[in-house]
Amino acid sequence: MFDVQTPHGPARVRLEPDGTGAVPGETVGRRLALVLGHGAGGGIGSPDLRATSEAALALGLRVALVEQPYRVAGRRSPAPARQLDTAWLAVIEALAAGPLAGFRLVIGGRSSGARVACRTAERAGAIGVVCLAFPLLPPAARRGDPSKSRLPELEAVPPSIPVLVVQGQSDPFGTVPAGENRSVVPIPGTHTLSSAKAVRGAVSPWLAVLAAAVGG
Repeated sequence: MFDVQTPHGPARVRLEPDGTGAVPGETVGRRLALVLGHGAGGGIGSPDLRATSEAALALGLRVALVEQPYRVAGRRSPAPARQLDTAWLAVIEALAAGPLAGFRLVIGGRSSGARVACRTAERAGAIGVVCLAFPLLPPAARRGDPSKSRLPELEAVPPSIPVLVVQGQSDPFGTVPAGENRSVVPIPGTHTLSSAKAVRGAVSPWLAVLAAAVGG
């Protein structure tokens, strides 16, 4: 664990080693790294983030789990979107200049962290985005206020950057539609995505395609 100074206070990064849990001969993603952010009120230890990290590590990717400054400071209420994005990009820049120098980056996160990743994908230089439990529409707004939809954040990811959305079949935030650059994998569960096996099964093949594309 180490801290990264951002314009909104220190963020914290847990960097997982290259190849941990990988099967010999299958570490195809040695020049690819996955950077993940947490949900609004949670941390980097959520079941879906752990499962996604395990899937990436088994393919030989490096993994960085990022705590936003508000969580490092002990607050549960998230900072405004602009602050989240600015802090996230500061961490991405520090990682790209330091421990992940020379690595291609896939970025993502769960819920709020997925929104941050989508909003910043192009500026971060990402080659892919992983969205776990993307909160498409707040439950209170699902009965008829399309202006509350977060779909524009997903649509803002350039078509050249593939997006994977892993969504619980009973997620009260709704179901994300597939798109030109967007694969949507429904799995059993709600917004918590508590089935590690299902998450790994959704994430692994998608990451493996990206890992193979960067040439291992």
